[in-house]
Amino acid sequence: MFLALRDLRFARGRFALMGAVVALIAVLGVLLSGLASGLADAGISGLRALPMTHMAFDEKATSEQFSRSTVEQADWQAWAKAPGVERAEPFGNTLVNARVTEGAEKGEQVNLAVFGMEPDSSLAPEPTEGERIGEDGAGVVITREIADLGVEIGDVLTVDRSEVRLTVVGLVDDTVSYGHIGVAYTNLDTWRHVHYGLPGELPEAARGQATAVALTLQDGAGAPAVAAVEKATGTRADTKEATFGASPGYTAESSTMALIKGFLYAISALVVGAFFTVWTVQRKAEIALLKALGAPTGYILRDALAQVVAVLVGATALGTAAGLALGSAMIGKAPFSLSAPAIATSSGLLIGLGTVGAAVAVRRITAVDPLTALGATR
Repeated sequence: MFLALRDLRFARGRFALMGAVVALIAVLGVLLSGLASGLADAGISGLRALPMTHMAFDEKATSEQFSRSTVEQADWQAWAKAPGVERAEPFGNTLVNARVTEGAEKGEQVNLAVFGMEPDSSLAPEPTEGERIGEDGAGVVITREIADLGVEIGDVLTVDRSEVRLTVVGLVDDTVSYGHIGVAYTNLDTWRHVHYGLPGELPEAARGQATAVALTLQDGAGAPAVAAVEKATGTRADTKEATFGASPGYTAESSTMALIKGFLYAISALVVGAFFTVWTVQRKAEIALLKALGAPTGYILRDALAQVVAVLVGATALGTAAGLALGSAMIGKAPFSLSAPAIATSSGLLIGLGTVGAAVAVRRITAVDPLTALGATR
């Protein structure tokens, strides 16, 4: 009895080869999960860090809302008065190119994701170094991704074409980005100058505009009240998670990585299933002998599945450990982030789908005739 355990000891070379294949798939699963998490962080970590639950856009902006939406002062004032709304704050968003015109890295080209907000709003970050953004002056608080380019507090960045000058007044020591570009926080007036490319005095029409309204809704805020404000203002409130899709390239990157991982898991199930199909056929005589000795089919199936799980768990554990080691070496050199839930999901799916594929293969055990062991073929 215990055919599965005896097989593991007797044919350890074959099972080691199969385990190596599973381990390599596990390594690839960890690396893909880390890459997917890293790409997501590079695309939306700036939005994810904002303290809000919803964001209201111009209802006409049905896609790429951050580049197409414009809201007016009357819109966020109406949202602030709506029942169930704790906070309604204007938020500006734009992507620009700039260069360092004063500082150690003078002449360096810098890409900026400029977030505009009221200095006293909950959206404004608390800098690790330096000062917060102020109401007056074109001061910006930069994130670690921009600082890693050599930009320091006190440097002056000049935006291309508009020649708007931004003075770095603070640093948030976090790698926060939007669309794979480091975030620079500033007040709304400065954001409007940057967004519209207008140095000097702002025209009256631009002074009360923003990209969207950042909302914090109370738990259980009524849908009818929200719908009424949407209709009155011509805006549409999306959940915080729904706004991630408006980040440049985020949806395409996420879909691509999900498709690749899906194919990986499907291939793993087919590979494991094919191996155990061949293995079950090869030991048909031994299974027939066990049945002739009185072993129930259920016992033999459990014995075979225990063998499958032992191989999968051991190989996946080794592959995951190797993947974590490789992934740790990639941090900082590529958009890579190790996420415990993502890695656990990847490993669990590999074991689960591999077991399902093997279970389909070992069901052939139920068709093995015990008379085979007594010479029924002769």
